[in-house]
Amino acid sequence: MTPSPRVLVLRALGLGDLLAGVPALRALRRALPAHELVLAAPAELAPVAAATGAVDRLLPASAPGRAVPRALDWTGPPPEIAVDLHGNGPPSHRLLQRLRPLGLLAFAHPDTPEIDGPAWYPEEHERARWCRLLEAYGIDADPTDLRLPRPPQASPAPGAVVLHPGAGAPSRCWPVERYATVARTLRRQGVRVVVTGGAGEEDLVADLADRADIPGTDLFPGGLPFGRLGALVADSRAVVSGDTGIAHLAVALATPSVTLFGPVPPSRWGPPPDPRHRALWHPGPDGDPHGPRPDPSLLRIHPDEVLHALPAKQPAAHARQLDHAHE
Repeated sequence: MTPSPRVLVLRALGLGDLLAGVPALRALRRALPAHELVLAAPAELAPVAAATGAVDRLLPASAPGRAVPRALDWTGPPPEIAVDLHGNGPPSHRLLQRLRPLGLLAFAHPDTPEIDGPAWYPEEHERARWCRLLEAYGIDADPTDLRLPRPPQASPAPGAVVLHPGAGAPSRCWPVERYATVARTLRRQGVRVVVTGGAGEEDLVADLADRADIPGTDLFPGGLPFGRLGALVADSRAVVSGDTGIAHLAVALATPSVTLFGPVPPSRWGPPPDPRHRALWHPGPDGDPHGPRPDPSLLRIHPDEVLHALPAKQPAAHARQLDHAHE
């Protein structure tokens, strides 16, 4: 039996990056239904990749920070098509070229003139960028095709407001004392507040809990498995976070969200237009999204703005169920 042709997609980045790439992955799935679609991404994102309904297999691949992996553990014949959803420069181009694919879809770069791709626009929204790449090669893509089905697990805290104080870099971390002000106010109003954190953010979660007197039963540090985190987010009243993976997960699961932006504006990474999602942003000069201290634009956001942006009450359960039923 002749094996299926394979398409290899490189996006060896984090949770938010993968979720922003879902519309492009689904476009490839529709355009290449007979291909095995292999996604090169961190191994821990395998459940997320499966939830997209677009990926057949995850090829573990990662590098520190947002770097390009040094190599891919690809076996067998070259991929029929390789797709660079990782970046726009020679490191990711060369990584895929070494596999000798029959075709390579990628943005143009002066240092790889043999790639006849579209131009890269730094100010473009992340979801739209990758869809435009595919459209330049004749593949229809819809940047709004980003929803995920609700995970089957039960939520550990239905109806709570989820606070997530961490982010991939300190420049995108709103001060913990401001999260604590939000938490204390909500708890005085009788709202359950839970705190989540990724791997290595245990101290940050504990600091917020101490400041806001949040019980240990409402703390979820260390990085929840995707199914449990997805269930928590899907059944929450709202998610409050910086520009990081859980904000994109809230959008994918149609959960109300308040996302605090800085140094990168929501025009590049924000939610789609939807009254469920509020992007708080005080314009200022571009900063470093991987910088060592909170960005000045982020620091212009105050707790009262966050509290005002939160939904007044939990969305009607039947409306949320209908939403998910149509995904």
